[in-house]
Amino acid sequence: MVSVYDVPAGELVTKLADKLKSVKEIQPPEWAKFVKTGAHVERIPQQEDWWYIRAASVLRRVYVDGPVGVGRLRTWYGGRKNFGHSPEHHVDAGGAIIRKVLQQLESAGLIKKDKSGRVVTSKGQSILEKTASEISPRRAGSKKSEEKEKTEEAPKKPAKKTTKKASKKAASKSVKKTETKTKKTAKKTTKKSTKKTTKETKE
Repeated sequence: MVSVYDVPAGELVTKLADKLKSVKEIQPPEWAKFVKTGAHVERIPQQEDWWYIRAASVLRRVYVDGPVGVGRLRTWYGGRKNFGHSPEHHVDAGGAIIRKVLQQLESAGLIKKDKSGRVVTSKGQSILEKTASEISPRRAGSKKSEEKEKTEEAPKKPAKKTTKKASKKAASKSVKKTETKTKKTAKKTTKKSTKKTTKETKE
């Protein structure tokens, strides 16, 4: 069985967001069109379905870090704020969005309250694991196809044919090398002998 940890988070969140669109309890409120996700962000979300993406991301985070509350999720979804000339530092995300998303996920039966925070229910766990299993075989198939394409695209090197002409050339080259070596040794010996004779004559 493929777990949530075996699949990339981005692919899982996008796939899960499409499934959460069919859940009646998860609906973006009226103020979702005009609000930012936190003080560290300069603009409102540009994606039209960003509420479902955030809900899917929160559900995954509750599965990974649960039991978890609004405070920890605010730090997770926060970021660095630009303070102009002064240095940047971390700012927590807005709590209203996270709180509303948690309430909707709880009403849908995907998460539940615990003594120490929110925890994923069996229903939420099954949805997460099903989406993960839908992603993993597709990725495995794509990897196999890529490997096949690489093997097919790789050009096969033609085998070198050893002809009679090539063998004759190689033999002639080796003979020439040996002849040049013998000539060099003969010259050296003659030079040494001439030097000895000149010394003897001088004496």
